[in-house]
Amino acid sequence: MEEKKVSEGRPAPGYSTYENGEKVPDEQIKEFLLELIAGEYSNFGYRKLAKMLRRLYKLQINKKKVYRLCKELGILRPQRRRRIKHPRKLARNRVITASNQLWEADIKYGYIQGKDRFFFICSLIDIYDRSIIDYHVGLECTAENVVQALNRALLKRQQFEHQAKPVIRTDNGPQFISTTFEKSCEAYEMEHERIPPKTPNMNAHIESFHRILEDDCLSGCEFETYGEAYKAIIDFMDFYNNRRIHSSILDLAPKEFYELQKGGKTGIKDIRV
Repeated sequence: MEEKKVSEGRPAPGYSTYENGEKVPDEQIKEFLLELIAGEYSNFGYRKLAKMLRRLYKLQINKKKVYRLCKELGILRPQRRRRIKHPRKLARNRVITASNQLWEADIKYGYIQGKDRFFFICSLIDIYDRSIIDYHVGLECTAENVVQALNRALLKRQQFEHQAKPVIRTDNGPQFISTTFEKSCEAYEMEHERIPPKTPNMNAHIESFHRILEDDCLSGCEFETYGEAYKAIIDFMDFYNNRRIHSSILDLAPKEFYELQKGGKTGIKDIRV
C-alpha cells in the first residue's frame, strides 16, 4: 500500500513512508524532488521522478502524489523551461574569522505521536560562535515563516545597522528557493548561497546542530500534543545557547562565547568552510 487512503473531502495526511514503514513528511519529499531535478534527472517528468523516489530513496509513493508535489513546487516540465528569475548562487569556500559573517539555515522535522502528524523546526546558526540566533517551530514551515525567523535574527544581532550583512547559506529546500525568500534576501541586502545537491557537508554546522537536537531532545520524547513539542524545543534551545558547552569554542556555551569574542580575539582558529 503506497499511501494512506483518505475519504473524499479530507486533507491528505502530509506524509508517505519508506519501505521500512518509517514516515517521511511531504516537505522532505519535496527536497528529494528538487535534488533529483538539480542533477542528472533534470529532464524527467513526474512519472519518472516517482520511479526514482522509489528506487533511490526507498519511498512508497505513487505518481499522483508526485504530480501534486511537483505542481506545488512549480517543477512540472512545461514550467521548468521558464527563465529563472533568481538563479542559484552556489556556496563557495570561505574563511570565517568572527561572528555574523556566515549563517547557515536548515529545516528539521519532528513527530507528534498523539496527533499522528509532523511539526517543523527551522534554525539559523552562526557558524563561528555556534549560536542558534533564531528559529521557527510550527505545524507548517513556509517561506514566510523562514523570512520572519531571518528578520528576527538580523534584529537580534543588530545587523540592520551594518552595511556588510552575514551571508546566509542553505540547501535547496522549497522554502529557500522560493521567490519570497530570495526577494527578502535582496531587500535585506544579504547574499544567499545554496549548497549543491547531496553535499550536506557544506552545511555542516547546522546539520551537526540538528543531530544534537535529535539525539538530546527529539529522540527521547513521545509528544502527545503540539504544546508539549513546542515547550520541549523552547527549553532545549535555551539550554543549548546558554548552558551547553562546546569544545570548539573554548568549552563555553554559545552565548558566553559570543559575548567574549565581541571584545576581541578569542584564540580559536579561523573556520574554513
